[in-house]
Amino acid sequence: RAQTEPLGRALARIATNAAKGHGKAGKKSKKARADGGEAATGEEAAAAAAAVPSVRLFSREGAAVAEEVPNAAAWQDGAVLHIGAARYRVERNPPALTELRLPRSLLAGFPVCPKVSAEFAAPQHCLFRWFRERRPAGGGDEAVTWVEAAAAGRVFTPPNALVGLRLKLRCTPGDGEQRYGPAREVESCGPVEAGPGACTFDARHLYTKRVCGQGSVRAVTYNILADTYAQTEFSRTVLYPYCAPYALELDYRQNLLKKELTGYSADIICLQEVDKSVFADSLAPALDAFGLEGLFKIKEKQHEGLATFYRRDKFSLLSQHDIAFREALLAEPLHRELCDQLAKYPAVQEKVLQRSSVLQVSVLQSTTDPSRKLCVANTHLYWHPKGGNIRLIQIAVALSHIKHIVYDLYPSIPVIFCGDFNSTPSSGTYSFISSGVIAEDHEDWVSNGEEERCSMALSHPFKLLSACGEPAYTNYVGGFHGCLDYIFIDKNALEVEQVIPLPSHEEVTTHQALPSVSHPSDHIALICDLKWK
Repeated sequence: RAQTEPLGRALARIATNAAKGHGKAGKKSKKARADGGEAATGEEAAAAAAAVPSVRLFSREGAAVAEEVPNAAAWQDGAVLHIGAARYRVERNPPALTELRLPRSLLAGFPVCPKVSAEFAAPQHCLFRWFRERRPAGGGDEAVTWVEAAAAGRVFTPPNALVGLRLKLRCTPGDGEQRYGPAREVESCGPVEAGPGACTFDARHLYTKRVCGQGSVRAVTYNILADTYAQTEFSRTVLYPYCAPYALELDYRQNLLKKELTGYSADIICLQEVDKSVFADSLAPALDAFGLEGLFKIKEKQHEGLATFYRRDKFSLLSQHDIAFREALLAEPLHRELCDQLAKYPAVQEKVLQRSSVLQVSVLQSTTDPSRKLCVANTHLYWHPKGGNIRLIQIAVALSHIKHIVYDLYPSIPVIFCGDFNSTPSSGTYSFISSGVIAEDHEDWVSNGEEERCSMALSHPFKLLSACGEPAYTNYVGGFHGCLDYIFIDKNALEVEQVIPLPSHEEVTTHQALPSVSHPSDHIALICDLKWK
């Protein structure tokens, strides 16, 4: 009913519906009697038709609510609805679950994070009880029973003892004000399976057991390998023939990824190659349970994109300034000069405008010191080995856009620029970001031959430093290894406290290359602790 409608009309409708229900019940009993050889009297039918019950609403205090009061004000918690002799207590917007799902794949030793959606409730206020299957002793046909597992909250990590058994979760929605709605249960579709043993990130977690202090920021950048690319025939047979097929499956990799990411206790996580459904159904719910809020930016005409997560109790989101390079170049006056220069090189211009690459920019504010703000940028540049000239244009657009944010909108806030730049330390893109200039005769302007030459002198005002230095590689596949991923920081405002060591070469190559049964992506996460100067 409309919130502004007078209560009297809502009550009249309830009375009419109650009478209809009563009438239907009367017809059924009349039919039953007729079938049994008894005749129903006309008086009975008339009485049933006339049985429109009295419907009144009484406030918590016991006073009748006037019929002219609008619905929005009339229906209050604790009010009592009288329909004839029946009494119903009113609950306004009670907590209710709209979705409760468990991941398809469960591994012993890996966190199980349910997807919880609710109305008038929040996952952090819900009650969670986990159960494990108990099989009949003789293996007979008796029904499976459930035994409550050891105390666990929203996230449950099944021990090895539960391998072969299914799990059940009972969730009661709550709103944080001691109101709870009806519980729902969900059972896992399969049993807990054995985990892979040691993973490449286990040793790294020893450095990141705790969230770092208020004056520090732990940042992570990671290309997590989109399912869109991992599950193709080309991937299985050409790119990653050394990887066990089951280890390329999304459900398996998600288990590893969630354990890896949650174990870094990060404040800011920038991810690339995030499938839209992986963000919504897997990563966002899992990282939410560990105190991180997620933002997603899909690539143009693609199923994957970028995700930025930030720790809720350390930062709040002030604003978002995401762009698609193609659109920004064509439409924003900010890039007019670059666009005009690019127009002189139609072949290159066409390639730049065909790319679906995007830039995700989030402005965050410290929850404890509002004067501390951060501009967090995240991108994934064009991948082709000969696309150095395209990447230079993309990074020029990105840096102009970031400049607009930190010079015009939020003067002098520090920048953290993360991503898969698909550029080694010897490339023009890396040189341009680090030095602030690129000469028009740089070899990367002819990265795809003379016919696609595109020469311009470009500059940017930032003093950016690769916080994790120049590792030997951040991408290690059968046919290539090199450093492509970076966390660039504003060295005027931020300094590096510690860099979390990368996995050893021995760990990376245990199963020949990446991805593998013990590592979910073909890239390696970069992690560092930063502090304000």
